[in-house]
Amino acid sequence: MEILLVTFFAGMGAGLGTGFAGLSAAAVISPMLISFLGMEPYMAVGIALSSDVLASAISAYTYGKNKNLDIKNGILMMISVLIFTVVGSYVAKLVPSRTMGNFSVFMTLLLGIKFIVKPVMTTKEKMNETSAKKRAIQSIVCGILIGFICGFIGAGGGMMMLLILTSVLGYELKTAVGTSVFIMAFTAFTGAFSHFMIGGLPPVNIWLLCILFTLLWARIAAKFANKADAITLNRATGIVLVILGISVIGFNILGA
Repeated sequence: MEILLVTFFAGMGAGLGTGFAGLSAAAVISPMLISFLGMEPYMAVGIALSSDVLASAISAYTYGKNKNLDIKNGILMMISVLIFTVVGSYVAKLVPSRTMGNFSVFMTLLLGIKFIVKPVMTTKEKMNETSAKKRAIQSIVCGILIGFICGFIGAGGGMMMLLILTSVLGYELKTAVGTSVFIMAFTAFTGAFSHFMIGGLPPVNIWLLCILFTLLWARIAAKFANKADAITLNRATGIVLVILGISVIGFNILGA
């Protein structure tokens, strides 16, 4: 019963974060599995990443179906993210102390407050005013930045992408989230595959339950997000991010 409850709420938090804001499931599932089920951190991250694959894919499909997905520039950014995540990870090994471990958690909280206080009201028409060449270059450069930071810190890919896409590249919120989950589906698959190749397969019951619940809630959140107006979506996204940020801080304290 404990496993069912923990995986349900972990999947719900991760799915809502993915469907509304394109966040990685690892931000929610990992600390919950570690804190409440005593799971070894490396395996918990592997389960979280694998849960993220289908959740991000179904969210990307939903956003794409509603024409809220920039595939062309998303692919360019994804390639840059993947390459420089490896570079960032290598550089992190050369640094004696990693003091930025909680960076992504606090940024999730601050980003949530930002969406509530100052909504992203960019329209698709305004977004499309940027030339294709300029957006392609911006996508590559921002992908390099996101990948390096995430590789160095070890987390925060979805949060960083949402922040960059909305605040730097000027994406309309739905298109930003749709593009973010599209990229996250591939990066999560890469991460999950490497985790399981190195650490072996996790407990099947916990693994499948996390995947199922995350997929379910991501689908619900993505469908709601694509039907909501800009103000409602900003507020809903902001509330989800604030709750997730506070929750993960709590889980980290419990697991300390």
